[in-house]
Amino acid sequence: MHELVEFAVEKALELGAKYAEARFEEHSGVSIFMKNGNPEGLGIRADRGIGVRVLVNGGMGFASTNVLTKESVSEAVKKAVKLAKATSKVRNRPIEFSEERFHEVYYEVRMKKDFRDYSGEEKMEYLKLIEEEVLNSGVNVPMRFLSYQDWIAHKYFVNNEGAKVESVIPRVSITYNLVVFEEGQVEQAPFVKTAFTGGLELIEKAEPWKKALNDVKALHRLIKEGKKPPEGKVDVVISPEVAGIAVHESVGHPYEADRIFGREAAQAGESFVKPEMLGQKIGSEVVTVIEDPTIPNSWGFYLYDDEGVKARPRYLIKDGIITEFLMNREYAYYLGTHSNASARAINYDREPIVRMANTYLAPGDYSFEELIEDVKLGVYMVSFNEWNIDDRRYQQRYIGREAYLIENGEIKHPVRRPILEITTKGLWSSVDAVGKEVEFYPGTCGKGEPGQGVPVWMGGASARLRDVVLRR
Repeated sequence: MHELVEFAVEKALELGAKYAEARFEEHSGVSIFMKNGNPEGLGIRADRGIGVRVLVNGGMGFASTNVLTKESVSEAVKKAVKLAKATSKVRNRPIEFSEERFHEVYYEVRMKKDFRDYSGEEKMEYLKLIEEEVLNSGVNVPMRFLSYQDWIAHKYFVNNEGAKVESVIPRVSITYNLVVFEEGQVEQAPFVKTAFTGGLELIEKAEPWKKALNDVKALHRLIKEGKKPPEGKVDVVISPEVAGIAVHESVGHPYEADRIFGREAAQAGESFVKPEMLGQKIGSEVVTVIEDPTIPNSWGFYLYDDEGVKARPRYLIKDGIITEFLMNREYAYYLGTHSNASARAINYDREPIVRMANTYLAPGDYSFEELIEDVKLGVYMVSFNEWNIDDRRYQQRYIGREAYLIENGEIKHPVRRPILEITTKGLWSSVDAVGKEVEFYPGTCGKGEPGQGVPVWMGGASARLRDVVLRR
């Protein structure tokens, strides 16, 4: 495929492109589904193709093909060039890319237990472990939806500015949706995922079957012992899971430069953040939010983005101050800076756009005991069932699933569905202490048109919010 990718770039330059890139992608993997202990299906993933993107006269064009011949690739290049010329006539300003240093590099994530060496039946054993733990828990769990997924992504990216980046990245995940029914009441742990870049050894180390057991026991206790949460101004301690969804939705998304400049307004939404807000205070001095694709074995892992730029940690908020946006080369040029490698595409037939990877609240100095010890009245929100946020990413609401009353520095009984409604600035300004321990939770982040769901981690440390309003 190297020859075809490089041919595509050369062909685009021959047709008058100022800039040209081509990206080969191949995916192969399996999906296994189980419902209430019964196998439901087996899916096979196998796709490959080449995407081409060009700049001509200030316009940008993208096209792709899954017919891997010179003739078909040439037609895709011609289409991309034609689209770029057409868009150049209707744009208010030409598209330019920031100057970057490029590399010729190969990297891969190695697996200790290569999932390609295991049969579907052997992979299903992981789901059966979840079944066994849940059924032996003594809790009535009448609905159990389980799935296993793995795939390998092989990419080769070339542009006319010197980039040649090849990567091989395996990903593996297990997901469960468990419904507990007791005393005429229903509680649910919806679509809880364990996911990594790497091999089966990571699933075995994480033991999602033990997490499933803990989840059904917590839901059972909630039904049996759950009471109404306190209302009004109280302290709230949020777990890494809740901190993760909060940083993803209220920091990661509004800091995407394409949202800030309005490209996503008719699709994923706008942003309350403006370019001139760099350097402004958005939270307390204990709040630092990092976006880092380079975390080993993370669900959102990569070392080079889909524009060939080398990845690094991005400090979106540092000590409460807005310090950086997520940028590709186009928006970095508008801001007079360099890309921070935030361009991602889910497959060869999608244009790379600004995306998150692994977003988290950086750890602080507090143990969990220290976070709660001087809370007179509050709630510890361990997980969430629901969240909502407006399309500017400013007004938001988080509804707890597993949550507990904190009284005089001690964890008490479960509370039902505490509701935290708050603004982004109000949320991060109310944080006065952050825990030492960091945890991550995987998700699939959707964006773009056509839609692109990319693997991400979100998480971080627990945090204490002072004097915030809880509803019920």
